Amino acid sequence: MQLNFRPNEKIALFIDGANLYASARALGFDIDYKRLLDAFSGEGKLIRAFYYTALLEDQEYSPIRPLVDWLDYNGYTMVTKPAKEFTDASGRRKIKGNMDIELAIDVLEMADNLDNIVLFSGDGDFRRLIEAVQRKGVRVTVVSTVKSSPPMVADELRRQADSFIDLSTLANEIARKHEPHKAAPEQYIDDEDDEDDDDYEDDYDEPVVTTA
Repeated sequence: MQLNFRPNEKIALFIDGANLYASARALGFDIDYKRLLDAFSGEGKLIRAFYYTALLEDQEYSPIRPLVDWLDYNGYTMVTKPAKEFTDASGRRKIKGNMDIELAIDVLEMADNLDNIVLFSGDGDFRRLIEAVQRKGVRVTVVSTVKSSPPMVADELRRQADSFIDLSTLANEIARKHEPHKAAPEQYIDDEDDEDDDDYEDDYDEPVVTTA
């Protein structure tokens, strides 16, 4: 796999968990997080891999907890916060968990020690963040997809980035190889602020954690 990182380039991954899950789901595959880390560890000099997700902390069992625990012990820096649960006007249970501020702060704090920031998100709200770190001389690579319908990456984000990697081109390197297909935990977290968009309801699947 050629990711076009420069030799000895210091890179860090910033993974918007819910956004990455939605992109992979739109493309029809599940992420193997060990394979993902291995793929990027072989490119440049990987300094850190951050993973951002909200958690339902008031439940006896959280379906995302096994994945969070596994990632925490296997090379990822976990950034979490409690998700907000509410009932909409139709009586549907919905859950919000926006991690944009946490991700933006970490990117800005790490920027001076990096050559290339790899952002796993298609959220157009990050365009100004990319612009800010580019002024520091840091290159930004966005990983999302335009192959889904609709595309998962905002056009302004893609244009602002120094380079764009379509997630579909990484599928052979980072997709889970074994079946059956199971949904990742982020399916029930809506990380958008717009309450009129399509939220995930409370029919949760348990996450599959790859440890091999």
